[in-house]
Amino acid sequence: MAATAGSSLTIASICFKPNQAFNRFSSSNTVSVSFNSRSFPSLKVKAPRFHVACQAKPETVEKVCSIVRKQLALADDAAVTGESKFAALGADSLDTVEIVMGLEEEFGISVEEESAQSIATVQDAADLIEKLISA
Repeated sequence: MAATAGSSLTIASICFKPNQAFNRFSSSNTVSVSFNSRSFPSLKVKAPRFHVACQAKPETVEKVCSIVRKQLALADDAAVTGESKFAALGADSLDTVEIVMGLEEEFGISVEEESAQSIATVQDAADLIEKLISA
């Protein structure tokens, strides 16, 4: 990691492989690192958090998009991406439950109620599916 005299931060590479030790500290595939001026006095960037997230395979995201379109009766050409929020697509809480049930059926998984409540976007759902399938 190198900091320049300006306000930029360059990171050459980050290699992260989840393992058993990591799983003891976090149940998700997300790592957050905080930087402050005490840790790096020469770094004057106002970026309080550095966020790394492991994302699902593109084919999983596309399957989830398809299920969401079907459950919400959206047109086949409706813009649904990983960043799409269920609420923005017109889903209410009952629709979200039906989407989760459709995902469980399609992928042969069981989603706990607590996990289901944390799903707000297509990407959230796809990431959870990948996590459940790999477990």
